[in-house]
Amino acid sequence: MPLWIWFVIAGIIVSAIMTVRTAKMERRQEDEYLEQEGQKYLDRMREEQEKRKSEIHHSA
Repeated sequence: MPLWIWFVIAGIIVSAIMTVRTAKMERRQEDEYLEQEGQKYLDRMREEQEKRKSEIHHSA
């Protein structure tokens, strides 16, 4: 086989590897972002619960 065919095959393999690595990195970043947003939501919910509890105790 000519040498250029080996270069094309190597390029396809390298491209596939880089695509998989990039997809994993993006998935990891998205998971971290969703984790942070979920934590913010939970924190807001806890604050709201504490606020309601304190309002109940103060009004009673």
